[in-house]
Amino acid sequence: MELAIIIGVLALIVGIVAGRFIFAKNTKQQLEDAEAKANSIIKEAELRAETLKKEKQLEAKEKYVQLKADYDRDVLERNKKIVESEARTKQKELAINQKEIALDKQIKENDTIKENLNKQIEVVNVKRTELEKHQEEHIRRLEKVAGLSAEEAKAQLIEGLRSQAISQALVIQQEIIEDAKVKANKEARKIVIQSIQRTAAEVTIENTVSVFNLETDEIKGQIIGREGRNIRALEAATGVDLIVDDTPEAIVLSSFDPLRREIARLSLQRLIADGRIHPARIEEVVEKTRKQLDEQVAEIGERTVIELGIHGLHKELVRMVGRMRFRSSYGQNLLMHSRETANLCGIMAAELGMNPKLAKRAGLLHDIGKVPDEETELSHALLGAKLAEKYGENPAIVNAIGAHHDEMEMQYVISPIIQACDAISGARPGARREIMQQYLQRIKDLENLALGYQGVEKAYAIQAGRELRVIVEAEKVTDGDSDKLSFEIAQKIQTEMTYPGQIKVTVIREKRAVNMAR
Repeated sequence: MELAIIIGVLALIVGIVAGRFIFAKNTKQQLEDAEAKANSIIKEAELRAETLKKEKQLEAKEKYVQLKADYDRDVLERNKKIVESEARTKQKELAINQKEIALDKQIKENDTIKENLNKQIEVVNVKRTELEKHQEEHIRRLEKVAGLSAEEAKAQLIEGLRSQAISQALVIQQEIIEDAKVKANKEARKIVIQSIQRTAAEVTIENTVSVFNLETDEIKGQIIGREGRNIRALEAATGVDLIVDDTPEAIVLSSFDPLRREIARLSLQRLIADGRIHPARIEEVVEKTRKQLDEQVAEIGERTVIELGIHGLHKELVRMVGRMRFRSSYGQNLLMHSRETANLCGIMAAELGMNPKLAKRAGLLHDIGKVPDEETELSHALLGAKLAEKYGENPAIVNAIGAHHDEMEMQYVISPIIQACDAISGARPGARREIMQQYLQRIKDLENLALGYQGVEKAYAIQAGRELRVIVEAEKVTDGDSDKLSFEIAQKIQTEMTYPGQIKVTVIREKRAVNMAR
């Protein structure tokens, strides 16, 4: 058994040794094969590297040849430009030299001319001195012959020429005015009529009282309150007089301020609807109504400027436009008057080829000075111009506002358009209501103004003050004086009186010759 194990071990050892011998033999063969293959790969790589090297050298030579050709071409172009630049420089130098030569020649000629002029000036001065001596001698002889000095003769001549010139100037002035009227009236009448026809305006007469209707007369007692405390509180809070009389189911609210009347009307309406009428409640309701009316004023202003297509107006000016709704001028609602004037200005400016938007803006704001927050001594035109300037309006608009009653000098063409449209809106039938006493006083002042002239016998204001008939004495006033008198009266009316529309002045001179046949 042991012998068999020993034999088996020996056999195993012999097998291992034989396997290692065979593996070593195979490994040697593989190393030889790998070495031969590596040598082959190295030789092949060397051949490829040599080939690649030759190709790159060839490409480098071609690139060098191409770059050299490009460089030579650039050098040629630069040399060509340098040659052309040198040629131009030489031409400029040649031209400058020629100009210098010509300039030197001209300077020499000018020096010669200057010398000749100096000689001529010396001759002229000598002749002037001689002429002055002759003139003085001539004047002395004339003074001796006429018995007058030169200054006295000059004064008499100037006075005579002045009188003659004044007379001729008046005639020429009247002819020019009449000719201008004939030519301008037709076109002006056409533009004004078209502007008026294209503007539909309402009759906007305002009253100083408002009637508040009641459901029953029993409410009057609640409004008056115990011992009249409610009505006194309401009048004190609103500044409006409440007249409670025998008029059935009505109370009269009286105030010259339409805004206060509106506050009183709305407050009274809310108090009656609420049923609680006592002094504390009255003050509360009036305060709320005043705030809501301020919001309504702003809304009215915004709606007005939007409807008229006016943009970029300052918020304070918009609020003033809204307040116009509750103001009146000679009985005419101020907002309606301003809107009408704005529309007329826009149409007339468009007809005349001017800026209609600018004219419309000035027309809307021309009476803005009638709704100030504080009292002032300035007229409404000057105050309106000041407010417009304060809130950044165009200088043309500022001037148009201040000049629409001739209180400022008109500096822009738009200013007379605003003045004319304001007069059209205020003078149309039904626009304004004038107090009878003021109307009679205006008629009387118009007649007295004409009677103040020498030679005027009688004066009559007719057609509601739109025409003044002046009758003169034929012995004291000539036909030429009649034209002069008519012109002077018209100018004085225009500068001293305030009136709507225009006034026609007619001077009548009549000469009667009477004889009796017996």
